[in-house]
Amino acid sequence: MTYKEEFITFMVRAGVLTFGDFVTKSGRKTPYFINTGNYKTGAQADALGSYYAACIHEHLGEAGGADVLFGPAYKGIPLVVTAAASLYRNYGEDYPYAFNRKEKKDHGEGGSIVGYKPQDGDRIVIIEDVITAGTAVRETMPILKACAGVKVPHMFISVDRCEVGQTPGKTAIMEVEEEFGVKVHPIVTVVDIHEYLQQNGTDPELLKAMEGYMEQYCVL
Repeated sequence: MTYKEEFITFMVRAGVLTFGDFVTKSGRKTPYFINTGNYKTGAQADALGSYYAACIHEHLGEAGGADVLFGPAYKGIPLVVTAAASLYRNYGEDYPYAFNRKEKKDHGEGGSIVGYKPQDGDRIVIIEDVITAGTAVRETMPILKACAGVKVPHMFISVDRCEVGQTPGKTAIMEVEEEFGVKVHPIVTVVDIHEYLQQNGTDPELLKAMEGYMEQYCVL
């Protein structure tokens, strides 16, 4: 079993990936739903970090394609911490990490960035949960650019739903990649989830609903 297949099983067991009848924030009816807010134990955080680390290691390699990992507040904060810890434990790759506050501090060390302070020329990798409309990325980029003359070549997320964004024929991830020049790497995609369901003898009605949803809303 690949780490992608293991990750889907992990999400299902954690109650993060569920199947049924749901309505997304955009008003679309969907047969599956992802709620990363359901991660809530130390064991889950440890496993989640390992899956992110595997994906990051696969794409950046041991030579390193980044200088610092960044987790946007709020969901990105535990993700970047556990990913950084897992990269060191599993691969011996010791990346500095940072995250932001929603409000700047005017006392103590001040500022909105906690942890490593980005420097000119740093290559920053963003660690997030999912991209729906790209709002979080558009909020994060000005924060990073205000710190120093940094580059943001990569972003890692849990799931790519592959759904069309604001531009016909393009997903939200495609829009983010074009707008900011950031390559987005998901641990799994909706295609991986569909293949997982096929291989595990899932109810044919659910498979049919998944396929209908993908045909209507996804760019594959």
